[in-house]
Amino acid sequence: MFHLRVADGEDLPALRALIDRSVRELSRAYYSPDQIASALVHVFGIDTQLLTDRSYYVVEVAGEIVAAGGWSSRRSLFGGDQHKAAEDPELDPARDPARIRAFFVDPAWTRRGLARLLFNACSAAALIRGFSALELAATLPGEPLYRALGFRSVEAFEVAMPDGQRLPLVRMARALEPAVDG
Repeated sequence: MFHLRVADGEDLPALRALIDRSVRELSRAYYSPDQIASALVHVFGIDTQLLTDRSYYVVEVAGEIVAAGGWSSRRSLFGGDQHKAAEDPELDPARDPARIRAFFVDPAWTRRGLARLLFNACSAAALIRGFSALELAATLPGEPLYRALGFRSVEAFEVAMPDGQRLPLVRMARALEPAVDG
């Protein structure tokens, strides 16, 4: 029923729509409407470097993208193109953790194991590349998922956005092991 594949440039319009739906619906209980609107402009979005690196995946059902997420061997911890610095150097697998990046699930498709499917693909790819640890910046609605996937909280922090809004996030980490069953 679910088809997992590497995302490409042709997916950008569908990914933008998915991110908007996911953030607006799944963040309502955690962030204010103003925080959500600001984050969609200033933080959340596609990091096209992940598409170039072929480390961003989509899950499709009947040809429709219902979830997306990826991992990175680059320094950026979170954020779409509009949030990142121009340069995004490669990490050293011998000393740096790989990054889990930009997981979004369509609100109509939550609680069906799609984020776990994405995580398993990402962690397997990072393991093949020689990484032994993972790190991410979790949104407040994403934090329970990542705890269930074995991550621990490292620090809570806020992102100051240009319009004065602040977005609370949680830096999380875990050792990299073979795929999580379930």
